Amino acid sequence: MPEADNNDKDRRRRDNLTDFVRAESAAKGFDLCRITRPDAIPHARERLGQFIDAGRHGTMDWMAETRDRRGDPRTLWSEVRSVVVFGLNYAPEEDPRGVLDKPDKAAISVYARNRDYHDVIKGRLKEIATRFAARAGADVKVFVDTAPVMEKPLAAAAGLGWQGKHTNLVSRVHGSWLFLGSMFTTADLAVDAPETDHCGSCRACLDICPTAAFPAPYQIDARRCISYLTIEHKGPIDPELRPLIGNRIYGCDDCLAVCPWNKFASSASEMKLKARQDLQEPSIAFLLTLDDAAFRSFFSGSPVKRIGRDRFVRNVLIAAGNSGETSLIGQCRILANDASPVVRGMAVWALSRLMEAGEFSAFAAQRADERDADVLNEWWLAGVG
Repeated sequence: MPEADNNDKDRRRRDNLTDFVRAESAAKGFDLCRITRPDAIPHARERLGQFIDAGRHGTMDWMAETRDRRGDPRTLWSEVRSVVVFGLNYAPEEDPRGVLDKPDKAAISVYARNRDYHDVIKGRLKEIATRFAARAGADVKVFVDTAPVMEKPLAAAAGLGWQGKHTNLVSRVHGSWLFLGSMFTTADLAVDAPETDHCGSCRACLDICPTAAFPAPYQIDARRCISYLTIEHKGPIDPELRPLIGNRIYGCDDCLAVCPWNKFASSASEMKLKARQDLQEPSIAFLLTLDDAAFRSFFSGSPVKRIGRDRFVRNVLIAAGNSGETSLIGQCRILANDASPVVRGMAVWALSRLMEAGEFSAFAAQRADERDADVLNEWWLAGVG
């Protein structure tokens, strides 16, 4: 068979497989499906290295440990020829920042208000991958956030959007509200053109950040990011940053929600994850009462469950201390004797802000003996030796 005929046959097969994976993506409810090559992010390794070398990854040691695999998809899987990136719109029904003006309520990031998206998206991707592998006779691997894959640079290279000044992906069609997943395959597929940057002179996402977590456009310091502090960071949170966290107890949507491109993001998809009503604006008073069993039950199936009760209650106590609600003092006093040091420490901080000086001094005089260094430091910061 002439070489030209072979080339035409290969091209038709490639295009048929490309059409097939796009059709499967749409059938599973994904809003975007685009394709790139594994070598399409040549600068990712260097940029990741600069981020880690500057210490901006905080305590996320796993990021440093997997930096080589993250920097090049071929290091993760040398046989990969095409990377399919999927996007699912999770735009909220209304601006999620409204809860920030309600100090007795808690703000949970939009993405965490229903089932864990990792499980939902990975389940859909596995179904697509199974059907694609059978059709293509090729090997496939699917990833959703938890693997060492730099999905945002790959998504930009595939044309789903561009990484905005807040470092998150921005789409001209879906704004800043996109879950991402990827399928690596040994099959040869038709690639899409990358998206260009459309941020222009806009600084909205940079200027709204409560903790000034962006040292420069397109750069983030996780150590000051509320999402990192409330989700990834395990110990006491920097006292300087606590008042700036407000009532954000799990993640922060400010830089996403303010993006002007969100005006194009539809929330009408029938297959989109819908928020649980009880996670829209839960009361701080209720969340402070959660023991481990109640926490696990209330957040069953939610990504919030992954951080554990103690870290979560630590966050709620910061919100309590920022609320000015003296009705929370009673529960905070109970938590000052909690079995968890990180909970006890944040209870001390919350009470130091909610109680009158004399009341706090009297409470401090009655406190039990404390041996944990971090909790003792909280008492010292509160003015009690």
